[in-house]
Amino acid sequence: MKRIDFEKGSTLSNILGAAVPLLVAQIINLLYNIVDRIYIARIPDIGTVALGAVGLCFPLVILTTAFTNMFGSGGAPLFSIARGQKNDGKAKEIQNTSFFLILITAVAIIVIGEIFARSILTAFGTSDAAMVYALPYLRIYLLGTVFSMISTGMNPFITAQGFAVVGMITITVGAIANIVLDPVFIFVLGLGSEGAAIATVISQALSAAYVLRFLFGPKCLYRLHLLRSDEVKKCGRTARSIIGLGSAAFIMQFTNAMVQVSCNNVLANVGGDLYVSIMTMVNSARQMMETPILAISEGASPVISYNYGARRYKRIKSSIFIMFLLEFGYTLLVWIFIRLFPEAVIGVFSSDKTIMADAVPAFNLYFSTFIFMTFQHGGQVVFKSLGRKKHAIFFSLLRKAFIVVPLTFILPYTFGMGTDGVFAAEPISNVLGGLACFITMLFTVKKMFKDGE
Repeated sequence: MKRIDFEKGSTLSNILGAAVPLLVAQIINLLYNIVDRIYIARIPDIGTVALGAVGLCFPLVILTTAFTNMFGSGGAPLFSIARGQKNDGKAKEIQNTSFFLILITAVAIIVIGEIFARSILTAFGTSDAAMVYALPYLRIYLLGTVFSMISTGMNPFITAQGFAVVGMITITVGAIANIVLDPVFIFVLGLGSEGAAIATVISQALSAAYVLRFLFGPKCLYRLHLLRSDEVKKCGRTARSIIGLGSAAFIMQFTNAMVQVSCNNVLANVGGDLYVSIMTMVNSARQMMETPILAISEGASPVISYNYGARRYKRIKSSIFIMFLLEFGYTLLVWIFIRLFPEAVIGVFSSDKTIMADAVPAFNLYFSTFIFMTFQHGGQVVFKSLGRKKHAIFFSLLRKAFIVVPLTFILPYTFGMGTDGVFAAEPISNVLGGLACFITMLFTVKKMFKDGE
């Protein structure tokens, strides 16, 4: 398959060459994640309740993604920088260490999750009625953790080698399987939400198999291998570097889990299970709308990292500029669409017309500052790509942990805004956190290039 050569071609062509396959992969991956919810919402009689119950599992799912991103998003930029420096031995060490970290973490999550599943769901605010659906779904879903973490966590290394199309295919394999298997297990076999979890685990296993087939195969430039015991003892410094840079991605996802727990608890208290279901739809829609932003950011990331390793500062500047223009143009179009047609977006996730009156205002409020997400994503990916872990970690914490979570409690209770307060916390953080991150990134990059780092 055609490989992107980050040393040649225009900056725009390199970014698009990585971003377009990533966009396709992430759209398919999005279907992978939300198709369960779409089908579950349409289970006769219990669809809305079951959807809300499954939504209560999301914080743990997000936490798993957080660890995955720690090793994938932490390792891949360092891998690309090493490639730009022509240090192939270091690049291989980073990739193999990331894979080792993914494996041991996945096993730990499965064991801990299965033992404490009920306690975890109770802490997330799951009612006795919702527990009937949430607990079986979570127990089954956890079994696929190792497959999910391998397929998602190792994919950035495939893209960083220039094989963006291969990375796209790895996601496509599992997603198509999930879309096909979901209705079979949910409706044909009558397994309901448990059937959705079974279909997801099978699909994740297929994606992981494809990833490993490529990374262990002859076409891979940096073939993967399992660390030997002597290599494990020597990989401590590399592991710390990966975790250090990846902590920003981890914190971003971990704070997302914090936000989910906070929102579900407050909404259950001030609005009831109906608003928990609406928040599940809002989060599903946000994932859908964010997908192209993530694709553009992740498409630009290996270009920025590789050229940083090669000390090509002009290409780094042009990469940042192009990335921002693409993301801003996209978010503007999405914001206009959501403002004009919120019912169409909601209808993707639920056919229950009785919730529309409550869901539309929630959607309009939550997505009111969607454009400002450009600044947060743009700033974060530059810090990550340049190995600026302190900046990346701080701004990961700022928007969610220091702004969204406190506001989720302050606005509904202190200011008496009720459910509106929960849905207003996110747009406020988009403006405050996003601008702070982007402006700091601009000053940091300017100083870094001036000093010739």
